[in-house]
Amino acid sequence: MLDLVFLIPLLPLAGFTILLLFGRKLGNPWAGWLASTMVLASFGVAIDVFVGLFKRQPDNRSYTQHFFQWLNVGHLHIGVGALVDPLSMTMVAFITGVSALIHFYSIGYMEHDKDFTKFFVYLNLFVFSMLMLVLGDNLLVTFFGWEGVGVCSYFLISFWFERPTAASAGKKAMIYNRIGDGGFLLAIFLVYSRVGSLNYHYIFSHLSRLSPTDMTATGLLLFLAAAGKSAQTPLFPWLADAMEGPTPVSALIHAATMVTAGVYLMCRINPILHLTPDAAHVVAWVGAATAFLGATSACAQQDIKKILAYSTVSQLGFMFMAAGVGAYVAAIFLMLTHAFYKALLFLGAGSVIHAMDDEQDVKKMGGLAKVMPITAVTFAVAWLSIAGVPPFSGFWSKGDVLQNAWVLSPGLWAVGAFSALLTAYYMGREFSLVFLGEARWKKQTGGTAPHDLHPHDPRFVMKFPLVVLAFAATFAGFLNLPFHPDFVFLEKWLNPVVGASLLSHNFSVGADWAFALADAAIAVTGASVAWTLWKSRSDRENLEPGILQKAWGIDNVIDRTFAKTSDKLAAFMTDGVDLKVIDGAVNMFGKLAVSSGRVLRKVQTGYVRMYTLFFAAASIALLAYLMTRVAS
Repeated sequence: MLDLVFLIPLLPLAGFTILLLFGRKLGNPWAGWLASTMVLASFGVAIDVFVGLFKRQPDNRSYTQHFFQWLNVGHLHIGVGALVDPLSMTMVAFITGVSALIHFYSIGYMEHDKDFTKFFVYLNLFVFSMLMLVLGDNLLVTFFGWEGVGVCSYFLISFWFERPTAASAGKKAMIYNRIGDGGFLLAIFLVYSRVGSLNYHYIFSHLSRLSPTDMTATGLLLFLAAAGKSAQTPLFPWLADAMEGPTPVSALIHAATMVTAGVYLMCRINPILHLTPDAAHVVAWVGAATAFLGATSACAQQDIKKILAYSTVSQLGFMFMAAGVGAYVAAIFLMLTHAFYKALLFLGAGSVIHAMDDEQDVKKMGGLAKVMPITAVTFAVAWLSIAGVPPFSGFWSKGDVLQNAWVLSPGLWAVGAFSALLTAYYMGREFSLVFLGEARWKKQTGGTAPHDLHPHDPRFVMKFPLVVLAFAATFAGFLNLPFHPDFVFLEKWLNPVVGASLLSHNFSVGADWAFALADAAIAVTGASVAWTLWKSRSDRENLEPGILQKAWGIDNVIDRTFAKTSDKLAAFMTDGVDLKVIDGAVNMFGKLAVSSGRVLRKVQTGYVRMYTLFFAAASIALLAYLMTRVAS
């Protein structure tokens, strides 16, 4: 079974290649069905490999399949291979599974788009890149996948590039990610210079070659890479702008690929973070700050997708907080449940946008639960899951993060708990504004004429993924129930990879119940407040301060500090240095040549008698000089 691992990334790559060559001939919808089938087949192989790995003994659940030799330069020998272990296969299973559902949903969502085939070309390449990222057996292969998802995100965010905002959003995502990529490259150089290899197993078995300073630098540099890819403070503004892409792209980026890559990287390098508490604490506190900033920003947004975008920023903060305190199982657990309910939220939002003729302002919606019952019910499941209301999956995964955060610092728990309260609130606000209250879409803006809209649930190819994801978002928490050692499947499954680095704590039964009750109270309180305030109102501007609408102005600060400063520097270099100094020097030599030419032109008269006279004068002068030399 494990020998089939090469098929997992190969199938989406084959889909990309076929569509690139023959996609136009296949056309709509067959190009979409082919792309979706390839990812679904990859999911099937992933489950087969997962089962094969599970059948092994826990201490033998690591397998490397070598594909081919990539680089042989001096002492540098880099191969391309897959590292099959519980961590990578957990990632592969939910990446392929959720991505397959998003692919099928896209067949319906993109059916009228003129570039239907090209969209699925990009989607298949995106999934291939993410699979290479998580399966890579060394840092360089991981970096290859890392750059692949970055490039694909640019293609997909800017998919409707005719819109200036979409083109700008794609470039912004690329630039922010390049900042993080610099950290990844520096970490690669540092590790190779000290250890002499980029293979994960070799690095982790030779950590003694890294000094404490090297270890801390490696951890922080890789965290910089993760912060760019996974939108951590202050590098998160690109993720909100990425909503310019088609909604299935938002679901794919936020739920199953790309933004989860940074969390995966932190969990993959857990032996390094375990030995560098300073770097780990930075990861935890930056994650806590991001959870707070993302949650508060989401409370004041009016765009249905931007609410979800800042929600993703916040949820990623929780994951990094867990990784920073050493709760790697909690980080993966939350990532897993988040993949289900966040994909469900985005696909539900896509159904609403589709039904509302591309309207995205939640203040212009309302009352959609009556005409879109399937979308409303599944969206409600996602809301209760992300809010952490028991027994939905978010209650178990987010509660696990908060309980582990308490071990490092009660202050860290407090920030996380408040952010969790806001999560239940802003998602309740969004659900209420979209699905409850007055049907504001029935009236024209400023008038009383009925709008030519007839919202309804989408067709089956879009509804089916909603139902499947709703089921997963409800029951995924049962993968790691804390009631009994036999129920913590995920913890036992991941133990061979992260067990030696896990945060150790022993809470009493009473303390466990206290944390659980606190988590439930936080979730129910936030959801109840949102329900009370927004179920029949949409005009509470006092609860939507401008500073939160602008996400604390961080994007503006970065724009003024770096973008506008760079523009001014570029203008100075153009006008002051390039034109006046460089061009001035070149022009000076040109003018000198012209001036000397004017002088010499007077000598070149064209008269033979003048040339004879000059020749005679020169000859006399030369003879006179020679005679003086002989006389002396």
